[in-house]
Parts: sequence; structure tokens; C-alpha cells
Amino acid sequence: QVQLVESGGGLVQAGGSLRLSCAASGRTFNGYCMGWFRQAPGKEREFVAAIAWSSTIYADSVKGRFTISRDYPDNTVYLQMNSLKPEDTAVYYCAARWGGLSADGEYDYWGRGTQVTVSS
Repeated sequence: QVQLVESGGGLVQAGGSLRLSCAASGRTFNGYCMGWFRQAPGKEREFVAAIAWSSTIYADSVKGRFTISRDYPDNTVYLQMNSLKPEDTAVYYCAARWGGLSADGEYDYWGRGTQVTVSS
């Protein structure tokens, strides 16, 4: 039973910070690329960040503000979000796929999402 569970979302004022967590279970994801995506109401899902071993990639909209990291023994992925803006408001999803870095959305496993709301 493979499962990804996100946590850490909530309400924060513009300029504030949040740290999202993704706990994976059912198997070891050491050989997988782990990614974060987000979807705002009325908009398409968009790529945020991904990590595979020591390599990372970020969407231009979050570069310099967000940091993705990974704890291999705990099978957990994190997204540290700083200097948050109202346009960051969305449901954030954790995802996993076998192989190297990918931002194309073709992932094998998805979590149910956690809501992030940034107010002015």
C-alpha cells in the first residue's frame, strides 16, 4: 500500500513562511524523484519543485523563495516556503516517480494535497 500524505498547510500573511511535509509509506522511495505541484481555483496544476538525490529544480515563480529537501531514512520530503505572496495560494500536492528530475507532471504517485492560503 503506497501512500503520500502532505501536512503543514494553513493560513499565513504575505511575507510569512510555511514548511510543508510529505510522508511516504508502503515502500522505499530512494530511487524516485520527489516533486511538489500546486493548483489554484480555476487554474491548471503547475510544477513547483523537485528533488532526486542531490539535484533540485524549481519553477521560476518560486526560485529563491522555496527550498525542497529530503530525509531518506524517514522517507519524507519537505518544502520550505519563505516570503510568501498571495499568488502562492493553492492546494499543494506531493508526488513521486521513478528516475531522475522531472517537471512534466508525469508522476506515478500523488498525495491528496494540503491547502496553503496567503493573505495580504
